Amino acid sequence: MGTGPATTPRPGAVRAGAAWAGAAWALGVLALLVTMPLVARDRLPDPVATHWNGSRPDGSMSVTSAALFPAGVWLALVLAAVVTRRYWGGSASGLPAALLAGGGVLLIGAQASIVHANLGRSHWQDADSANLWVAVVMALTALASALACLATRRPGSALAGAGPAAREPVMDLPDVERVVWLSWAANPALQLTAALLGLGAVGTAVASGTGLTDPHWMLLLPLAALALGIGVVSSVRARVTAKGLVVGFGPLGWPRRSWSPAEIESARAEQRTAAQAGGFGYRVNRLGTTVMLRSGGCLVVRTRAGAEFAVSIDDAERGAALLNALADRADAGRP
Repeated sequence: MGTGPATTPRPGAVRAGAAWAGAAWALGVLALLVTMPLVARDRLPDPVATHWNGSRPDGSMSVTSAALFPAGVWLALVLAAVVTRRYWGGSASGLPAALLAGGGVLLIGAQASIVHANLGRSHWQDADSANLWVAVVMALTALASALACLATRRPGSALAGAGPAAREPVMDLPDVERVVWLSWAANPALQLTAALLGLGAVGTAVASGTGLTDPHWMLLLPLAALALGIGVVSSVRARVTAKGLVVGFGPLGWPRRSWSPAEIESARAEQRTAAQAGGFGYRVNRLGTTVMLRSGGCLVVRTRAGAEFAVSIDDAERGAALLNALADRADAGRP
């Protein structure tokens, strides 16, 4: 491993975006939990069935209580996530996100199952079975928790080989076993937009699935597609190793683009603005391909095929220097 000083990218934008998206998710889940039974009040018995023994309902709660009780549980989960992030964020970085994602999906699914089972019934004892809903909700809860942990995992320290960057820049690499450089960036506004669109898609899907409204595919599909597309280009992670450059998009670092050192002609750090790139997000224009999350320093890679790829990211100078050194090493190994 290189002996040069470790470089840690500034995570402020990533944290700000995650905080705003988390706040939007918390408020959106709270709104869904409260409004679902209240909106359907005229089509529900009062009280409503809230607990089942097998396929038979054996417990009930007033409609108002059915709206407020899960909301209280959700607020407690949000508080637990905030406290965990504040005091144990380093040792349990994925736990707050898992609590918010998994807990939100679980409570929304449970509330939707209650509304669906009671909808159109005269008495809570006549409510439908919720067994299928429970199985689906538990599976979605596990999936949401796992994805949240993956999305919020912390990359290791950004490490590079010894030696300062030259003007090109090129880093003087010793003969070492492993070299690594890591950096990331995010656009909080895009992250918040993706979260709000995702909440709209979830709300539309829940309303349709519970029978509160007819299926609105012309609304659900565009909302889901926009949330996914904007979420993918709202953050980026870059990693340089002896195998080359890998750029991962979105909170999961996927999809990815990669280049080996042999494919790279040169790399440089360059100042670019969003206006030059044609706006924020994934842009293709006369400059080549640019992933623009914020104006400022960009890592620009020129391939041997003549194409250019740029990504706005922290510590671009060191990343470019390391890529150039690896490209030089690859050239030296050519026959």
